[in-house]
Amino acid sequence: MVSFAQSPCVPADREHDMAEIVLPVIREALDACGLTRDDIDFFASGSHDFYEGRTFSYIESLDAVGAWPPISESHVEMDAAWAFAEAWAWLQLGEGQTAMVYGIGRSSLAADLDQILPAQLDPYLLAPLRPHRDALAGLQARALIDAGLLTERQLAEIVSRYKDVAVDKLMDAPHVAAPLRAHDIAPPGDAAAVIVLAAGDTARRLTAHPAWVRGLDHRMETHYPGVRDLTCSPSTRRAGERAAELAGFATADVQVAELHTEYSYQEPLLVAELGLKNAEVNPSGGPLAGWPATATGLIRIGEAARRIMDGTTGRALAHATNGPALQHNLVCLLAAQPRDPGQPRDPGQPRDAAQPPEAAQPREPEQPREPEQPRDAGQPREPGQPCDAAQPRDAAQPRDTAQPPEAAQARDAAPARDAAPARDAGEAR
Repeated sequence: MVSFAQSPCVPADREHDMAEIVLPVIREALDACGLTRDDIDFFASGSHDFYEGRTFSYIESLDAVGAWPPISESHVEMDAAWAFAEAWAWLQLGEGQTAMVYGIGRSSLAADLDQILPAQLDPYLLAPLRPHRDALAGLQARALIDAGLLTERQLAEIVSRYKDVAVDKLMDAPHVAAPLRAHDIAPPGDAAAVIVLAAGDTARRLTAHPAWVRGLDHRMETHYPGVRDLTCSPSTRRAGERAAELAGFATADVQVAELHTEYSYQEPLLVAELGLKNAEVNPSGGPLAGWPATATGLIRIGEAARRIMDGTTGRALAHATNGPALQHNLVCLLAAQPRDPGQPRDPGQPRDAAQPPEAAQPREPEQPREPEQPRDAGQPREPGQPCDAAQPRDAAQPRDTAQPPEAAQARDAAPARDAAPARDAGEAR
């Protein structure tokens, strides 16, 4: 990463369209690294038609990019952090040397978010129930409190750290989706963010202090929250573990972590799953200061990289999420230095584009790991301890409910019927 820019997150912007919101941010990001739009080899963006209320709404933003002469461009219908992942992979393939990623989030456009956000749920069983936008988050927060992993006062302490309001005063506020109060929920807003990526020597030429993407991974859980253990986030943990393998350092080694926390309860949950030890969490203020929908995750990556580019820290972590109750999670590890070319590389790890293939040494064959043992379903879990989702619990095994056990045995024991004799070709039917 060689530059990052974002617009202020405002409660509602009714004066500008998508192109007018993102154009000054694009100019700022390009000016910071001395490039023009003609110097960009690949463009990737993220937004969502449901917030805009029209199909193919992102086409409007291309007026700010310039679609003629023809450009190489891609779009994701989700948080622009996943557009960042696509652009990073595109550069790793050697398709070009520079890429621009931008996200436009306009959470305020929807007249009623309670009608918009349930559309991401299962269309047959959950969406018809029309849960309001914070209902599932309230259920997850309640599950954490019932498991003894959190208290409502701890949630107020988290908010107090960001908003400088007394904890007791926050505790007096009414519930919105118990145990969540209004201050536990990120306020919707409108903003845009832009990141410029460059590979190898191009990055070194454009800035003296690039933030190197050392590892990135994202994982998704089932879309049906009823079969998930809401007291943990195994997709976050696995994404963090894989990103650490690629990066060559652990998530616990970072000094700064920017987490996509749209609700206060998500911060301690993510800190536990990522194994963060002494990292400063959300020094930018995080999403609790403003939630510009599909630009929120990309801003987390940009804010983490900013701390590296200005010399504040040497290693940082960025997290983005998409879907209800932390369903889909992305983890990005950044550092002030690229990976040592002499360091053994994981077979699935992309090379630094500046290094020739010979620079990477073969890795020792990995020893098979012992299978993980599942946690006893009745055993309490310590606060801050990630759950073990490697093995399903016995209670989660499906059972044939169509027949009682005795009937099922009788059915299994029934002999197969003899095949019907072949009919003579001349026999009338």
